[in-house]
Amino acid sequence: MLHPSVSTAGVRLVAHDVLDSTNAHALLLARAGERGPLWIVARSQTAGRGRRGRVWLSPPGNLFGTLLLAAPSPPEKLPQLSLVTALAIYDAVSESAEKLEPQIVIKWPNDILLGGAKLAGVLVEAERIVDDTVVAIGIGVNCASHPDQTEYPATDLAAAGAPVTLEALFSSLSFAMHRRLAQWNQGEGFERARADFIARAAFVGQRIGIRLANRTLEGTFEALDANGNLMLRLDNHRAETIAAGDVFKLTRSAAKEA
Repeated sequence: MLHPSVSTAGVRLVAHDVLDSTNAHALLLARAGERGPLWIVARSQTAGRGRRGRVWLSPPGNLFGTLLLAAPSPPEKLPQLSLVTALAIYDAVSESAEKLEPQIVIKWPNDILLGGAKLAGVLVEAERIVDDTVVAIGIGVNCASHPDQTEYPATDLAAAGAPVTLEALFSSLSFAMHRRLAQWNQGEGFERARADFIARAAFVGQRIGIRLANRTLEGTFEALDANGNLMLRLDNHRAETIAAGDVFKLTRSAAKEA
């Protein structure tokens, strides 16, 4: 259920046992006239998806939800929502499983890592419908199980010794998201969110690799710029500003192979 203060603010919730995808369903509702703010949650998904078209396995016991918003900011600020959402997930998980907080970090732009393994992810999709830009903010958190044999190691809260009920976690998440969106203030307050993100980010100051659509870069993760892009210092000292990509920490063997 929604946190009471979120319900009071006018945010609604629709819960399903099974959906193909909470994001797909949110956008379907938007095309039919829904403008939110509305949470759509499901106990399982048959066609869950992550960033870059990846499949998001969605068995019962984990959290799958999408927040539908209309015109949450000027278009140029929309990419910041990915980072804002990651902060909200960090807040909710830290509140629901306090003993795990020292092990939780955010892998830019929006993956939540627990003990170095992926715990949660975000998929933000925007669509222009009539005169509105609607945004579906999809969130998946591994609560009771996690996939094996993934490209990036995964984990879940139960495996980490912190079983959390879906109801409790979602209540915390709905409140954290409401609070972080208010802080962000349609992009006007991103500077504070950016500082909070950097304080919780993995690999800052360390050598990393970033897989882009057609190449892989290596360098030092220096900071985030004013728009939330990753600032990478290449080994030849040239600076690169990255708007989207898959970050991974470089090991000596990986660096040699590259």
